[in-house]
Amino acid sequence: MEQTFGLPRLNEAAPAFNAMTTHGRKTLEDYKGKWLVLFSHPADFTPVCTTEFIGFQNRKADFDAMNCELLGLSIDSHHSHNAWVLNIKEKFGVDIEFPIIEDLSMEVAKAYGMV
Repeated sequence: MEQTFGLPRLNEAAPAFNAMTTHGRKTLEDYKGKWLVLFSHPADFTPVCTTEFIGFQNRKADFDAMNCELLGLSIDSHHSHNAWVLNIKEKFGVDIEFPIIEDLSMEVAKAYGMV
């Protein structure tokens, strides 16, 4: 039977995940008791995605104050993510302090209706 994917719905549990990130392995359970903003971007090293990540980082203290974690996602590898984070630091002077999920199989993106 073919699995169908869609957006999670109200009153449904968020899809569990266990994924490699720029901060090591993360699971949905790691965020229990907190708010979580899980956002995706199409590819590392792209201008719009870079400005979005810088924007999230610039507001990270505001999210922290609300007990809200940030978690990025793309289908690039965590090695690419790490190189991109270093590039953002080098070119823009901004440290990206939140993890970015490696999702080469698109398993997490599909589970959350991001693809």
